[in-house]
Amino acid sequence: MTVLIAGAGIAGLSLGLSLHQVGIPFHIFESVQTLQPLGVGINLQPHASRELIELGLEKELDKVGLRTREVGYFTAQGQEIWREPRGLLAGYNWPQFSIHRGGLQMALHDAVLERAGDVISTGTAVTGWTPAKAGVAVGLQDRKTGRTRTAQGDLLVAADGINSAIRARLYPEEGPAHWGGTMMWRGITRAPKFLTGRSMAMIGTKACKFVCYPIADTGDGGSLINWIADLTMPEGHDWLSQDWNRPGNRADFADRFDGWAFDWIDVPAIIAGAEGIWEFPMVDRNPLPQWSFGPVTLLGDAAHAMYPIGSNGASQGILDARILARILRDNGPTPEALQHYEAERREAVNRLVLANRGDGPDRILDIVAKRAPEGFESIENVMPEAERLAFASEYKKIAGMDIATLNARAPLIAV
Repeated sequence: MTVLIAGAGIAGLSLGLSLHQVGIPFHIFESVQTLQPLGVGINLQPHASRELIELGLEKELDKVGLRTREVGYFTAQGQEIWREPRGLLAGYNWPQFSIHRGGLQMALHDAVLERAGDVISTGTAVTGWTPAKAGVAVGLQDRKTGRTRTAQGDLLVAADGINSAIRARLYPEEGPAHWGGTMMWRGITRAPKFLTGRSMAMIGTKACKFVCYPIADTGDGGSLINWIADLTMPEGHDWLSQDWNRPGNRADFADRFDGWAFDWIDVPAIIAGAEGIWEFPMVDRNPLPQWSFGPVTLLGDAAHAMYPIGSNGASQGILDARILARILRDNGPTPEALQHYEAERREAVNRLVLANRGDGPDRILDIVAKRAPEGFESIENVMPEAERLAFASEYKKIAGMDIATLNARAPLIAV
């Protein structure tokens, strides 16, 4: 039994570690020649950090991230709408991590090599596949030399991201990703700690929103703050001409956040102090009616790329990996096993994609702004606590991170 994996991102590497844990051979093919710790911050929710901790990676997570203490929602005037504890402080048995995406990827990469040996081929693109009598024959191309070869396996799992080449072959008419009208500028800034020093904050409205959280402490007592500035663009904006990860220009967005210097955080100073800024459209993929085709299936962003709202993209890819590994252990490396995996995951994650497209838990910002556009004297008079709590609870259930349910659930992979 050998599982071939396209993509050495967070989802693909998590699948490799999970397959190794259950004793299933695998090999990962990554088109990038040299993996580097690229990207900016992400959050790992407790349902995903649980899985990595159960893989024995808790120390590695603490090395490359911080344990998130709380999340807060604030108006464009800096007024608090809702704050709630996160991770262990919320009652979960596992923490939430605010973490550098590239640091997490490299920690997973190093763990795969340490545990499983030489099982990652970089600079190698999957060019196609053919169902074979004993599984699948996968076409490969060396990105440096152009030479081609074939690898034999029982299954092929596409973990090659939002622009998955394998998904494009399965759905040739799909076209580009879905854009909902928001452009994002992202950066990392060394700045003073805000709130608890381990807080995540969402400020403003969907049309003009600032999201920030620390991903590391600095030697001077401050934080390395990951931030995202979102702006809704006018209809007709040519987002397709944008590079997915091109350098951004402060002049294109910073003035929209002028005046957002509050007694608990100085947004203009954070934007001004960024070590680098990147610009790209907020995109997702439409939910699919089918992931698995014979010996081939989709996983992670290749299956269900979602808006970065609610901090669930990477977390859902990790859950995919764990569930697929368990099902393959219990059912063998067959197309029927892939159908079981899809039945357990596809509809649930499709609901989350659509929830995020509807702004997920961040909808609370727009509701409050509509009810009190100039701010308020008491949030209780604008949105009672019971209504605010309902917003938070509803999304947790959709995302599979309800506290009581997660704490009571048996491990996805019992060892």
